[in-house]
Amino acid sequence: MDLARHLMEEHRVIERVLDALETAARRLGAGQPVPPALFLQAADFIKGFADGCHHMKEEDILFPAMRSTDGPSASGPIGVLMDDHREGRHLNGAMRAAAERLAAGDDHARAELISVATQFVELLRGHIDMEDSAVFPMAEQMLAGPARAEVSSAIERIVRDEEDQGLRARFLDLAASIERQAAG
Repeated sequence: MDLARHLMEEHRVIERVLDALETAARRLGAGQPVPPALFLQAADFIKGFADGCHHMKEEDILFPAMRSTDGPSASGPIGVLMDDHREGRHLNGAMRAAAERLAAGDDHARAELISVATQFVELLRGHIDMEDSAVFPMAEQMLAGPARAEVSSAIERIVRDEEDQGLRARFLDLAASIERQAAG
């Protein structure tokens, strides 16, 4: 398995939801009706797929392997990516809270929801670009032989487990639903 292929494929799915989230925030800002449930579903997707499935593969497998080869330090690119993961979790929680308040009738939450969703989209787009263009190619160069095989095998095992549990199909369906709702 190409070391980063699966992670980059997951990025493409995440980007679909980011595009839908951006569209929904723009529509909400223009005064068009957008159900708060769309943002709640996006928060579920982000927590379950982007953070739970995808980031876990990076944080538990890829990044430690890169560090063990005397690669990037905690203050280097991996440290920046880990900070992004933490900030993304914070923004996702804030987006969920604002969407829940809007759903409960608090119209003041609308501006916060738009702001937080937009910040999240910008954060993750930059994050994905850094991984795709710099970190994954760096991992391809750094990890060779048994280390590369071990990382690839560990990621493949997790992917098989996710597929066996129906997680991938469930999250792909959720992404498609979010896209349809955002389109109006």
